[in-house]
Amino acid sequence: MKHKTFLVIFLLLTISMVSQNTRIEGTVKDSTGIAIEMANVIVLNKNTKTMEGYAITDSKGKFSVTVKINNNYTLKATYLGFQPFEKEINVEDKNIIVPIILKEGIQLDIVEIVREMPVTISGDTISYKADAFKNGTERKLEDVLKKLPGVEINKDGEIEVEGKKVQKVMIEGKDFFDGDTKIATKNIPADALDKIQVLRNYNEVLNLKGLGNDEENIALNIKLKEGKKNFWFGDLSAGIGINNDELRSVINPKLFYYSPKYSINIITNWNDIGEMPLTAQDYFKFTGGFKNLMKKGGTGFNITSNDLGILGLQNNQAAKIETSFGAANFSYNPSKALTISGFGIFMGSKTNLITNTTSNRTDNLPDGTVQNITEIAQENTNQDSKQIMAKLSSSYVPSEKLHVDYDILAKYSNQTENSTSYSSILSDIYTEKEQNPFSINQNLNYYYTLNNKNVIAVELQHLYQEEDPFYNADLENQPFVLNGYNESQNRNIINQNRFTKTNKVDAKFDYYYTLNAKSNINLTLGNTYSNQNFNSSIFQTLDNGFQNDLTADENNNTVKYQFNDAFLGIHYRFLLGKFIVTPGFSFHNYSMKDEQLNSQNKVSFTRFLPGINALWQIKKAETLSYDYALTNNFTDVNKLAEGYVFSNYNSLFRGNRNLENATSQVHSIRYFKYNMFNYENIFANLSYTKQIEAVKNKTLLTGVNQTSTAVNINSNFAEETISGSINYGRSFSKYYKGNLGIRVNWNKFNNIRVYPDNDSNPQNDPTEIQTTESVSQNYTLGFSTTFKKYPNLGLTYNYTVNNNFSDTIFTDSPTINLEYFFLNAFSFTAEYSLYHNYNKSKTIDSEYDFLSASIIYQKKQSKWEWKLSATNLLNTKSLNTNSFSQLGGTSSFSAYTVQSRIVLLSLKYNL
Repeated sequence: MKHKTFLVIFLLLTISMVSQNTRIEGTVKDSTGIAIEMANVIVLNKNTKTMEGYAITDSKGKFSVTVKINNNYTLKATYLGFQPFEKEINVEDKNIIVPIILKEGIQLDIVEIVREMPVTISGDTISYKADAFKNGTERKLEDVLKKLPGVEINKDGEIEVEGKKVQKVMIEGKDFFDGDTKIATKNIPADALDKIQVLRNYNEVLNLKGLGNDEENIALNIKLKEGKKNFWFGDLSAGIGINNDELRSVINPKLFYYSPKYSINIITNWNDIGEMPLTAQDYFKFTGGFKNLMKKGGTGFNITSNDLGILGLQNNQAAKIETSFGAANFSYNPSKALTISGFGIFMGSKTNLITNTTSNRTDNLPDGTVQNITEIAQENTNQDSKQIMAKLSSSYVPSEKLHVDYDILAKYSNQTENSTSYSSILSDIYTEKEQNPFSINQNLNYYYTLNNKNVIAVELQHLYQEEDPFYNADLENQPFVLNGYNESQNRNIINQNRFTKTNKVDAKFDYYYTLNAKSNINLTLGNTYSNQNFNSSIFQTLDNGFQNDLTADENNNTVKYQFNDAFLGIHYRFLLGKFIVTPGFSFHNYSMKDEQLNSQNKVSFTRFLPGINALWQIKKAETLSYDYALTNNFTDVNKLAEGYVFSNYNSLFRGNRNLENATSQVHSIRYFKYNMFNYENIFANLSYTKQIEAVKNKTLLTGVNQTSTAVNINSNFAEETISGSINYGRSFSKYYKGNLGIRVNWNKFNNIRVYPDNDSNPQNDPTEIQTTESVSQNYTLGFSTTFKKYPNLGLTYNYTVNNNFSDTIFTDSPTINLEYFFLNAFSFTAEYSLYHNYNKSKTIDSEYDFLSASIIYQKKQSKWEWKLSATNLLNTKSLNTNSFSQLGGTSSFSAYTVQSRIVLLSLKYNL
């Protein structure tokens, strides 16, 4: 009842405030009556001399500005190349319509007016004035980004604009930890921001600008306030708190320096409150800005990680987390032509995870009987992880004709994981995992513009990678029959060593010839060469501590694998009215060779791979695009090694040297519209993927244990995926905005299921191709306010349906956010989220919720800030997740123990 009363009061308050406002509306046209799109319209209060409102005209020249009644205003309208318009207006209690005619004949210098506009568009750049979207509660870049129309922070902390991931964040044009955006959103202080520039169709190589398809490339550039340039800025913060009668602490200094010649950024964090600047998942996907050179070639050949599946974490999926983090980034310009930059990152974490899982599978056996298998498991896991990465880059651009750059990125990690588990089927299990992967990636690029018609580009990339995962499992019952295994032991201790070394070189030469102002042709010569060595061995530790090597060929791997793809590509790009069309093809010669089991296996063949990209520029801020690509997908050495490899204590896998490539075709359509008139933004996409002769697992399931081998599935059983999404958002009146998001995915997968027969020969066991279909639906509805002087409320409702052939899982998740800046010194924020998971039969029905809140005290112009914050105020014990395995149709429900309530008092000094 209290919640309903609060909402009623809040709605009455907002209605009251709306009733005190009215609108100034109209159109902006030229002297011939043609509407002017993206003209700037501002309304200034004559008494206070401040800007009361603003607008940018839509494609029909319309504008609307909400103002307070009973005031005198000055209305100004400007557009480059036209004389300014100005009119005095007395606003009473009704809407006012003002038709505006702009006269041509003067080139305006409108810097002074544009500076006041919260949003401006210039070509492919959208500039947001940060202060126009703040209410005083913002502390980091992400707090501001969430309030910008068309900009989102997704669940992984990545920035998305128009539904596309931002690939690069820069500050004053200088790279900020290239290859990641999360460090920027979590650490750049909000009070340093002047403008946030969204750079669409971004290409950092000016020589190639406009020659290719850059529509998917988006970058952000942060412009700093004048007081933050040529001075150190940032903050030094520390806090102490309590959690279950235990002390908790955090130390988090951040320093930044920017000048025209160089920049330095230093970010550190030590805490035991579960705050992770980057997760292990972030580390492994950190690209360092390296791009996939062969993306346009039509070949899919990616070096897979040979890791052990050491669990990646989100901040709230652990019972306890201790973190140490340090990062430094620099950029230096010894001359206008040369830029040297780089970064170094260290991540350390100690984590305790406690998980309870219930898994169900129903098997329809060949004899017509039905078998139900249920496993209840409890697991306690401790992880210790140390990860380091460093990048050094140089870029030499002496003129518009020449661009040369070189990058080197090194990554190293030391990870251990120890788990104690109990399974209702396999009894007690103890596992240990260790890995120390290391990689060096180098990139050398040369771009040269010979003249207005001829451009050449040479790109080289080399990857060297070593992986050495070790696995140990201590079991009461050994689920597999292994040649040479001693079954007379009290405990079954099985071990596995693995080592993979990879050398991969990509080389690509591009020649661009501009036929005329509307078309160009691109010739590409490329080659990918990969050389991999893979070694593994399985051995048993006996009760007396001695080692029993399982020397049979099936338990060991010594494999050498070489892959080569030489190709020629041709793409023709032309403009036809509002259309930009780029058809093309590539012709490939593939060769593969593997050496194992004292023999060689060689394969070579050729392929023709077509593709096309088409873009319809409907209006300045409205586009529709279509992409089609036919791709050959190849596996690396991990699925070619024919000896057994443990994926887990109950999962045994062996590769297949006779695997062939899979072929996939992808059709995708994307629509985008941005309307500055009411901040309306729409982006939608629809894609269809069909994969033929996919590499799948041929699997024997015995209870909860599985033995698999990789095979190509028959081409009659194609795998298909259809995915679509649409997001719609807009502002209402002056202080309200809403958004609606819909995502739907349909998948059809095929797996080969093996059923054991009565003889001892596993080669003739009967098989069945199991086809599983799943549909996932996600609906998001949001509403928020954007007041400057009143509390701001955000309401979001998220509804998810995951429908697979064995079960249907529903999730309801409403979220409420409250922000309030008051008394010119206090900032209060709170967030409440409720999660309700249940299945169709209601055999699963659970709820959990989280509440966090903070209050900050900082006097205006003061450098000191006090903060009292609390996480998990409701002391929720665990969160729940549901998952589905396409193999066999196993449905799992897991509960993760999370950190209990933490109350923290911190002090921050702003430089």
